[in-house]
Amino acid sequence: MALTDTACRAAKGREADYKLSDGGGLYLLVKPSGARLWNQAYRFSGKQKKLSHGAYPVVSLAEARRLRDEAKTLLASGVDPGANKKAAKLTAVISATNTFGGIAGEYLQRIEDEGAAASTVAKNRWLLVDLAGPDLAARPIADISPAEILTLLQGIERSGRRETARRLRSLIGTVFRFAVSTLRAKDDPTLLLRGALKAPKVHHRAAITDEKRFGALLAAIDAYDGWPTLQAALQFTALTFARPGEIRGATWAEIDMEEAVWRIDGSRTKVRRPHDVPLSRQALAVLREVREVRRMSALVFPSIRSSARPLSENAMNAALRRMGFTQDEMTAHGFRAAASSILNERGFRPDVIEAALGHQDQNKIRRTYNRASYWQERTELMQAWADRIDQMKRTA
Repeated sequence: MALTDTACRAAKGREADYKLSDGGGLYLLVKPSGARLWNQAYRFSGKQKKLSHGAYPVVSLAEARRLRDEAKTLLASGVDPGANKKAAKLTAVISATNTFGGIAGEYLQRIEDEGAAASTVAKNRWLLVDLAGPDLAARPIADISPAEILTLLQGIERSGRRETARRLRSLIGTVFRFAVSTLRAKDDPTLLLRGALKAPKVHHRAAITDEKRFGALLAAIDAYDGWPTLQAALQFTALTFARPGEIRGATWAEIDMEEAVWRIDGSRTKVRRPHDVPLSRQALAVLREVREVRRMSALVFPSIRSSARPLSENAMNAALRRMGFTQDEMTAHGFRAAASSILNERGFRPDVIEAALGHQDQNKIRRTYNRASYWQERTELMQAWADRIDQMKRTA
């Protein structure tokens, strides 16, 4: 006979447990203490099992029947409802403990362990912890929606920090992809937000493009009496006009002294494709000198404090300031603009200069063709540039 709500309320504790059946395996277990618990008896794979549905009256008779029917539906489809309930509980616990803040902390620790510069770790921590805020940090990462992230980013964007908003979107995406790779999230919701933010205003980095003033800068670098690795990094940057991040992360494994080429892996370039740099005689000389200074390091330009870490992100800019060049005059990234400007003025082919700079050609077929066909011209250009650097230093 089916139970009624009146019968459930009237059930009192006795000396021993007893059951009040409702049918379909559902029954109310009444304890001597007076506690009333909903249980469901069922068989799965030939074994008798029990499923708990909570306590009465927190779980009403109608709710208990609904839970019973859901369990019977699972049984009909060949699923053990008890095992399914345990898996759901485990998923909920994992979701609650794997918060965005916790996983972001793991990511920051990982990049620090892998040798990221202290300034890079600090900048990423500021973005993920301070700027993203405690609300996002406390959320289970699997529950965060694209709308939540967009609301956060648009708030930053409205404050005028467009570039910061874009960097944060990218970094949040990195944390999500880390969570996906460690099986704690299903996807990266930031992928849906591409194009949602306004493009940042372009701020051109300061660069000296006048040959006489650039020659004076080159002479100042040669006379620099600071850390030899830092001086060599500046000289190598001027000779190769590679991006500062590519310079700082350069390893001896990427350098082929015999072939006179520096092969930068695609994972380290801005455009995410390999970039080969022909090395002039002067660039090779710088490499030989710096190898004598730090023979035990796998890095070409290791940090002052540790051979296992690259130069800090701001090291070259700081050296330029010590030489008397302000941030409005010259930056480490400015060597690229200086080389591009001077080489273009001297009549070198723009396409070859662009290829030497490692700029991404939008046409895939032409990009592949240019990379192969310009190699000889690029080799000649890099040597001509190095020779011109020597002339500019002599006339400074």
